[in-house]
Amino acid sequence: MAAYWIAHVEVTDPEAYGEYAKRATDAIEAHGGEFLARATRTIWLEGDERARNVVVRFPSLEDAERCYRSDAYQEAFSFARNAAVRDLCIIEGN
Repeated sequence: MAAYWIAHVEVTDPEAYGEYAKRATDAIEAHGGEFLARATRTIWLEGDERARNVVVRFPSLEDAERCYRSDAYQEAFSFARNAAVRDLCIIEGN
């Protein structure tokens, strides 16, 4: 069963976050991840709104978690750690 990363992001340092995005894309694709949405246009209905929202589909929950915990992704994430406020979860779905 497929799994999805859902991220809600408020970028505070565009230069550093841009480096994260570039490096993270390679790590995500290496784990079978496919970007379904990477957009800023959103209709927010509840909760804390964030300017950037991203949805990535992976082949399985295990692949999605393995990607997040991989050395390549964690190295990329080091650029985002202080460059954004974000929420990220993995959900299983169709």
